[in-house]
Amino acid sequence: MVLCAYAQQSSEATRQALAKLGADFYEQCGVELLPTAKEKFRLLFDDIAQAQEYVHLDYFKFQDDSICHSLFDLLAQKVEQGVRVRIVFDAVGNQYSDQPLGKDYLNEIRARGIEIYAFDPLRFPWVHHFVHRNHHKIAVIDGRVAYTGGMNVADYYLHGKPHIGEWRDMHLRLSGPVVEGYEHIFEVMWYDVSGELLCLGAKHPSPLSPTASAASVALVSRMPRHHSENMRRAIAAAIDNAKDNVQIVNPYTTLTRTVRRALYRALKRGVRLQVMVSYNGDAAITQNVQAIEMHKLMKRGAEVYYYEGGFHHSKVMTIDNTFCCVGTTNMDGRSLRNDYEVSLFIFDAASTRQLQEIFHRDILEHCFMLTPKLWKERFPTSERLSGRFFTPIRSAL
Repeated sequence: MVLCAYAQQSSEATRQALAKLGADFYEQCGVELLPTAKEKFRLLFDDIAQAQEYVHLDYFKFQDDSICHSLFDLLAQKVEQGVRVRIVFDAVGNQYSDQPLGKDYLNEIRARGIEIYAFDPLRFPWVHHFVHRNHHKIAVIDGRVAYTGGMNVADYYLHGKPHIGEWRDMHLRLSGPVVEGYEHIFEVMWYDVSGELLCLGAKHPSPLSPTASAASVALVSRMPRHHSENMRRAIAAAIDNAKDNVQIVNPYTTLTRTVRRALYRALKRGVRLQVMVSYNGDAAITQNVQAIEMHKLMKRGAEVYYYEGGFHHSKVMTIDNTFCCVGTTNMDGRSLRNDYEVSLFIFDAASTRQLQEIFHRDILEHCFMLTPKLWKERFPTSERLSGRFFTPIRSAL
């Protein structure tokens, strides 16, 4: 009973903190967790196939591969049926993709009636274009259903990568009033790239899926130069209000001072902190910096788990068994200080419990727990030196 009361205190205190940061709250929203790319793309394609008015996609990148081609083929069919398709992708995310959308393919897409724009293309000599990138992964169909989470549009979410293995991630399918919040985010991005002002308004919500929870949620959107600090403050507030336990899964946990201090304060209060990061990654320097941060957390009493079942790209946090956060935001300086990001705080015990069950299953099946002995055995001196050297730089980017 005491723990239950504590949990309610942490939930209510976090709600108040998010309200002060300007988060938008929505009640009775359908929240469906999609822990695999197979589920995400199957449902997304089904919802697009049923679209009557419009499909809006705002993604960091679309990789020029089979799943992307299937998506654009479906979207072209919807255009022929009178559905308007608007797409935004990040210019830098595309440029540095393994298989970027090339000029010829983009022209082909546009010729099929799909409206697609690159967000903030690089223009010499203004290097500031590298700074504020669009890291969203958002889909909105007819204003009735929305998708968001960590997955871009690429085959490797389904089949993995040869040098890494399986590519794990977490996504959400949303219905109800919160869809309007994601619609508004898309409208802002669309106006930026096209100059077209969309005011589509709220739609009647879709019926809740049998596997969805009816939840109270808070949407936190980071817009550079407008809401620059609210994401890291929101994450820090949730951690600061934790009474019993915090679980974090994040692919690039190089941290910022605000979040790092919140984690240290939680450990000092006696909160059980469990952090899961990937042992194998797609950026060596980032992995080394992350290792330094994980070693510091371990020494302060955190349980640090290294995932070896591939690459865990999920951005998930659970607090006190009562609420959780899922979104596009990495726990690094780039996401928390620079990029366009969006995360959803879900005040729902069932969704939180589902994420915790996945976390515990991954510990048993795919992880090793960091110890002083394994720190010496698994992390060579060269990697530790690299991590220490680049930590001030990587945390600031």
